[in-house]
Amino acid sequence: MRGYFSIGSERISKPMNLGALMRTANAFGASYVFSIDAEHRLRDAYQADTSKSAGQIPYYQWDSVDEMQMPRGCQLVGIELTDDAVMLPTFRHPPQAAYILGPEKGNLSDEILSRCAHVVKIPTKFCINVSLAGAMVMYDRHLSMGGYAPRPIMPGGVGGDGKTAKQRRG
Repeated sequence: MRGYFSIGSERISKPMNLGALMRTANAFGASYVFSIDAEHRLRDAYQADTSKSAGQIPYYQWDSVDEMQMPRGCQLVGIELTDDAVMLPTFRHPPQAAYILGPEKGNLSDEILSRCAHVVKIPTKFCINVSLAGAMVMYDRHLSMGGYAPRPIMPGGVGGDGKTAKQRRG
């Protein structure tokens, strides 16, 4: 898979959600994890992060949107239930992306939304847990950009890693 991605949250307040997001980001190969204006008692997040991602990938904690820095060419992708957001199953992920999720009890700020190159929504009836939403976005990115063979027409799957020989060669 080409490119890189990171994932984070604005105003996250539950340490276990951040820990779960960090663990899942580590599992999917994120380049870094970040938070903006997070609750400062998030040291407890490491209890939910059994992969010990802090020793594997960087974690950036910015106190405000103005402090946030992203690599050149990286597109900020907001994950939010807005009327004009693109549905996740139809979204083409940018090769260099930083995904940002809102807080547990609220939405992404207007300040963050104005900085987003894209806003995407998960097609659910209502908001879901922030760490679960992050996992779904990372899985969708992995699935859509990972070079997997198309799904078979009949029930069942493709053996092995699901990639054709041509896809394995790159």
